[in-house]
Amino acid sequence: MSGAGTTSARGSGGDAQLWHRPSTPASTIGAWLPEGELGESLADGLARVEAALTSSVASEHPFVSEAAGHLMAAGGKRFRPMLALLAAQLGDPRAPGVVESAVVCELTHLATLYHDDVMDEASVRRGAPSANSRWGNSVAILTGDFLFARASDLLADLGPEAVRVQARTFERLVTGQLRETVGAGPGEDPIAHYLAVLADKTGSLVATSARFGASFAGVDDELVTALTAFGEEVGVAFQLSDDLIDIVSESTASGKSPGTDLREGIATLPVLFALAGDDPAEARLRELVAGPVIDDDLHAEALALLRSSASLARANEVLGEYADRARGRLSAVPDGPVRQALSSLCTYVVTRTS
Repeated sequence: MSGAGTTSARGSGGDAQLWHRPSTPASTIGAWLPEGELGESLADGLARVEAALTSSVASEHPFVSEAAGHLMAAGGKRFRPMLALLAAQLGDPRAPGVVESAVVCELTHLATLYHDDVMDEASVRRGAPSANSRWGNSVAILTGDFLFARASDLLADLGPEAVRVQARTFERLVTGQLRETVGAGPGEDPIAHYLAVLADKTGSLVATSARFGASFAGVDDELVTALTAFGEEVGVAFQLSDDLIDIVSESTASGKSPGTDLREGIATLPVLFALAGDDPAEARLRELVAGPVIDDDLHAEALALLRSSASLARANEVLGEYADRARGRLSAVPDGPVRQALSSLCTYVVTRTS
């Protein structure tokens, strides 16, 4: 979300005032940020994360710096470091390792985007030309590798347990990408497969962000476990909401044209529900979305049908279920501003699609 201003959202902990900090770069603002002392502390942490990211993508070789800083400069929600910093508020948010581990998670995320764009043959990322379209696949792949290397360098100073957690997270990221590439196996439910892929590709790193932030801040083990589970479920919800925004959005504010997934033949949850169903009212929709919808007129028809479909409504219900499960994990979190902010995040991931 960009711009300054104040909004509000309702979570299970009651109404929470949400705050945009004008002095912070818009790309690093979450619409669910709290105001007051907690908001100030998070904004300070984000500024330190941003400075560390800038340093991490720099190289003595100008072209490497340009390529490595390309996506970071294009913006982004900084969702993962934000969650790490918020989890750290339950302990000592300025403890050694908090900011560094948040940077590791964001660098890992950025690296995966370079590789994803090569695999998807994407031309745009965050409203800017993708690295692969600007410099070619080889440069994009090597730049992603460079960012993984920088993340590993930071990680080495955080101890063997952090290295192990990150290695297992990376394994899940790669496994999710492989499973998505291969597709559901014979007899496997495509919807269950899709949700499992999201848990690996997105949920795992969001979970690790929360885990790192809480662990390095000295939060007790039981609460770290609850926050890790929260991160995984809210991470899946966030990716589901991104997929739904691609359908329901009327603008290119997300950095890509509405219906891009349809045009590229990427079957997200609403399409999978439509393909798996036998509702006569969705017969035409099933026919259209059986493959990539490239023709402009057919694309417009498919998008209109999908927006008014029962399958989209079912996908929204699944999104709500993940957000509710994430909110349920907060019973372990002490009542107060942090719990309220995390609850507001659950609300935000649902309401951002409407």
